[in-house]
Amino acid sequence: MMQELKVAGNRIGVLIGKGGLVKKELEEKTGTVISIDSQEGIVRVEGEDAVPFLRAVEVIQAVNRGFSPERAFRLLEDEDLLLEVIDLSGLADSPRQMDRLRGRIIGRDGRAREQIEHMTHTQISVIGKTIALIGLPEQMKVARAAIDMLLEGSPHEAVFSYLEKKRQDAKQDMIDYYY
Repeated sequence: MMQELKVAGNRIGVLIGKGGLVKKELEEKTGTVISIDSQEGIVRVEGEDAVPFLRAVEVIQAVNRGFSPERAFRLLEDEDLLLEVIDLSGLADSPRQMDRLRGRIIGRDGRAREQIEHMTHTQISVIGKTIALIGLPEQMKVARAAIDMLLEGSPHEAVFSYLEKKRQDAKQDMIDYYY
């Protein structure tokens, strides 16, 4: 199998890593061969085994969407983790509106993003015209709903109340399950 991906110029160095360590580690962990054309921003992934090959592609996409290699490599450690990329380009008519949408997700000093990550046990990266999430399916569903609420203009307090209710519901479900 072979797949080519376009990676942003400012993310190529992150993908390669100091002395090529990130690229080398990704190749070793997935049994793939990765070639990078840093001039064109094209990354080619080649591999025999489908699952590790697809995971390598996901890790590269995660790094390209702003995650650190350490965070992106979590996709290799837990097969249940998912990567989801939300495209904001259809929601904003102007660069100013795009900045506003990103700002609503990030919050003052990054606190809104951190709060959503903390309450849903997901990881969130806001870069360019996208928001990327890494997490387990159920957690991703809740985080995605919170992000959608913010993008639609809901007050941050309402979103955090929603997240708290979801967290309490999950706790109650666990109690009900064990008793």
